[in-house]
Amino acid sequence: MRGADLLVKTLKAAGTSRIFSLSGNQIMPIYDACLEHGVEIIHTRHEAAAVFMAEAHAQLTGEVGVALVTAGGGLTNAVGPLFSIRESETSVLLLSGDSPIGQDSKGAFQEMPQRALTEPLTKLSMRPASAAHLGSAVAKAIRRARAGRPGPVHISVGFDIVQDDAGAAEVPDTAAFLPASQFMPSDSVDYIQCAIAGAQNPIILCGPATSLSRKGALLDRLSHALDCPVIVVESPRGLRDPSQGNIAKVFEKADLVICLGKRVDFTLSFGNKDAFKVAEQWIVIDPDESEFDRASLNLGSRLKKTILSSPSDAAEQLIVANKTGSTTAINHTAWREEVATELAKRNIDRGSIVEGRISSAELCEAVQRKIGSTEKTIAICDGGEFGQWAQAMTSADRRIVNGVSGVIGGGVPYGLAASLCAPDHLTFVMTGDGSIGFQLAELETAARHGTAYVIVIGNDMRWNAEHVIQMREYGPDRLIGCQLSPARYDLAAEALGGHGEYVTRFDELDAAITRAVNSKKVACVNVLIDGAPAPAGH
Repeated sequence: MRGADLLVKTLKAAGTSRIFSLSGNQIMPIYDACLEHGVEIIHTRHEAAAVFMAEAHAQLTGEVGVALVTAGGGLTNAVGPLFSIRESETSVLLLSGDSPIGQDSKGAFQEMPQRALTEPLTKLSMRPASAAHLGSAVAKAIRRARAGRPGPVHISVGFDIVQDDAGAAEVPDTAAFLPASQFMPSDSVDYIQCAIAGAQNPIILCGPATSLSRKGALLDRLSHALDCPVIVVESPRGLRDPSQGNIAKVFEKADLVICLGKRVDFTLSFGNKDAFKVAEQWIVIDPDESEFDRASLNLGSRLKKTILSSPSDAAEQLIVANKTGSTTAINHTAWREEVATELAKRNIDRGSIVEGRISSAELCEAVQRKIGSTEKTIAICDGGEFGQWAQAMTSADRRIVNGVSGVIGGGVPYGLAASLCAPDHLTFVMTGDGSIGFQLAELETAARHGTAYVIVIGNDMRWNAEHVIQMREYGPDRLIGCQLSPARYDLAAEALGGHGEYVTRFDELDAAITRAVNSKKVACVNVLIDGAPAPAGH
C-alpha cells in the first residue's frame, strides 16, 4: 500500500469523511487515495478557504477538521487562517504536500522550509521521514489537536513519501486518536469548591473551546452544579462585547474569578483593577503552563492558585464532585440571576438614521425575524463593524464568530462547511462588504457542491471599522484608504451559480430574505446600509 493510502485510511479510521482542499501536483496521490477509500473532497478556489472550512466543520461536528493543500505557494496561502484557528481553539489538521525528501537541499520544485512557517502558529508541525510513519504521524497530530486547549496541527508530506510503499505499516487503532485525560488533583477540586462556597459574587470565565455551540449543555451543567455563573468570552471586544450586554458590570462586582481555560489577556483588560474592582482572588485552570506566567504577570498577588488541567476534563470533575449543596455554602441564586439579566441587556444605540439607507439594526432585526420563525438555525458573524452588529442583535441555535483573533473574511467558507455538515439547519452568514471580498470566489464552490445558505451583506461601501477610527482620531478631512464601490455582489453570486438579491429600501428586506431562503441555493442578499458604528457593551 502506498503512503497516500495509509494516510487516507488512517484519517478515515479517525472519523474523517470529508476533506477541504485545493489540488496541486504534490498531493495528487492523496486525491487518488481519497477516491479509492471513499473520503469526500470539497474542492475550493483558494487554500485559505479550505482551512476556514475545516475550522467551521470542526466546531460544528466535534471532529478534527482536515484541510489538504499543495506545497510551496499552496501552503503559504493556507498559513493565514492558522492564527484565527489557534485563537478560536479549534482542532484542525492541515496536511500539505512537500517536495521529495530524497531531493532535500538539491533545489527541488517548490522546496522550502514548510515547518518553519507553521510551527509558530500550530501546536505541532511534523514532516514524516517515511511512508510507514504516516499512520502514526496522523494519529499523533489528531491527538495533539484535540488535547488540552484544542488547536491546529500541521503535517508536511514529501511527494516521494506519499508514493512510496508503506510496507507492513498498519492503520493505528481507535485509542491512538484519543488524547490522554488531563484531570485536576482532588485537592484542587476541593479548593475550587471551597472558594466558590465562600465568595459572594463568584464567576467562571471560559474560552472559545467550551462555547455553547461546541460543548452543548456542559456549561449550564457546570453553572448549576457549582451554583456559579459561567461566561464564555470569545470576542476581541471583551468587556465591550455587545453580544454580552452589560458584561463589564458583572466583572466589576465579581469577588472571585475562575479562569477555566480562559487566558488572562486583553479581552479581560489584563485583569486590571479598573475592570475587576473587587476581585482579589483569581484561580487559573489551564492546560498550558505558559498561561500561568501570563496570569502572574497580569494579576500579581491576586493570583491565588494555578491548576494544570484540560478545561473540559476539569468541568466534568467539578460537576461530578458537586459539594456546593452544603449548609455552609453561600446561596448564589440571586447573583446568578443578576448576571443573566446583565448579560441579556441590549440597550443598543442604533445610531443616527441616514435618509434613504437601511440601518444596520434594521437589517439584523430582519434576519432575526427569519431565524426566529425557523426551527434549526446557525448564525455566522464575520467582519468588523457590521459583524459586531450581527453578534449583538442576532442569535441562533448555534453560531460561529470570527473570534478572539479578530480575523475577518472566513464567513463564506464557514457557511459552506456549515451547510454541508448541518443541511437540516438554516444557515445565515452576516458579513460586511469588506469581508465578503476575501473569499467571494467560494460562492462558485458553494454552488458547485450544491450547498444552500444565505449570505447577508451589510454594504456601507467602506472598510467601516477603519473609517470609524479615522473619523474619531483624525477627523473627516483625514480619511484615506477606506472607501469601497457600491459593488453588486448579488450579481456576482448569480454569475457564480447562486441566487442574488439587491435591497435598497426597508420595505423590501423581509421579502428579499425569504426569496433567498426559498431559492435553496447559496444566496447573497446585498443590502445598502447606513454604516453606523458598531454598538459597544455598556
